[in-house]
Amino acid sequence: MLAGQYQRNLSLQTMYMDTDAGTMAIKMGSDNTHAAGFQASIPLVVPQLWKSIKLSETQILQNVEAARANKLSLVNQVEKTYYALLLARDSKRVIEENHATAKLNAEIFQKKYELGAASEYDVLRANVAVTNLEPSIIEAENSINALLLQLKVLMGMDVRTEIAPSQQLDDFRGEMYERVLSNTLGSDTTLANNTNLKAMDLQTDYLKKALDVQKMAWYPTLTGSASLMWHSMNNGSPFTGLRWSRASNVGLAVAFPIFTGGQRYYKQKQAEIAVEEMKWQRENLERSLHMQVATQNDAIAKNLKQIESNEAGVTMAEKANDIMQKSFKIGAASFIQLRDTEDALMAARLAYYQAIYNYLVAESDLEHVLGNTPYVR
Repeated sequence: MLAGQYQRNLSLQTMYMDTDAGTMAIKMGSDNTHAAGFQASIPLVVPQLWKSIKLSETQILQNVEAARANKLSLVNQVEKTYYALLLARDSKRVIEENHATAKLNAEIFQKKYELGAASEYDVLRANVAVTNLEPSIIEAENSINALLLQLKVLMGMDVRTEIAPSQQLDDFRGEMYERVLSNTLGSDTTLANNTNLKAMDLQTDYLKKALDVQKMAWYPTLTGSASLMWHSMNNGSPFTGLRWSRASNVGLAVAFPIFTGGQRYYKQKQAEIAVEEMKWQRENLERSLHMQVATQNDAIAKNLKQIESNEAGVTMAEKANDIMQKSFKIGAASFIQLRDTEDALMAARLAYYQAIYNYLVAESDLEHVLGNTPYVR
């Protein structure tokens, strides 16, 4: 450190000396004192400072884990939004297929009515069936547009960019069974990569190091110092008659903390309580996370069974619809019976896609809890 100092003595110090002739008064010093030079101070043994440096290292690791947590959350949101988009598209397709069938039926009844083979009631009922499906198609379209916009925002894309998924929910079916058969899904329940636990462990480590910092406050410190200075003393004007002389020194300073009014003791106790409290919080969090893992595994198993059941339901609904269509053509079934089977087929297909969506969401949530999302490094 470069240091400079100027001092003007308004009144010089007087020293008195007793002699045989009496008391003698002697003025000491000069009017002006100049000093300039270099000073350095180096902490040699400062335990509290050393421990404080380690706190910064832990804070960096906490920031890294926080960034990883944000990535995991973002991936989870993107996945679930994408699956919701696929569900909306598949639902719209199923409803549109049912709408096309209802529209075809309405056209057939209109022609029959014109030929006198059908009543006006049949025509009206067929047209009502078409009209009733149109709001569902519009709602599905609006949902698709909203989910597309949300997906672009989450992925940081320009909202004007045109994107379209190339997959359907049914494409994931083979993959999910492969993961279950290979026992790769939900096999790791150790929570070793869970970001909340990692963040809490880092926070605990930070508190422990903060406790060490408080403990180090009881230890003495050793500081080294050195200086190289030039001094000048003169009378009268501070700018004339300067005579410079050089002086240098080195030294050591030891400081022993003796009494601080109990401040160190209570700060240490506070840090110890914080560490103990974090220990209990971690145990509660770990129990909660294990419960979430078990819940998601149960949801996955349940949805797998639901997919199988709904797939069988779709097969039966398709067969029943085929039989009813043939019966209707030969006049052995009414229009109401035909519409019932067509609506049942639509409901079965929608339930099937919903079950696949539920499975994929449960899988994504499980990966998020475990911290095993493959897209985050």
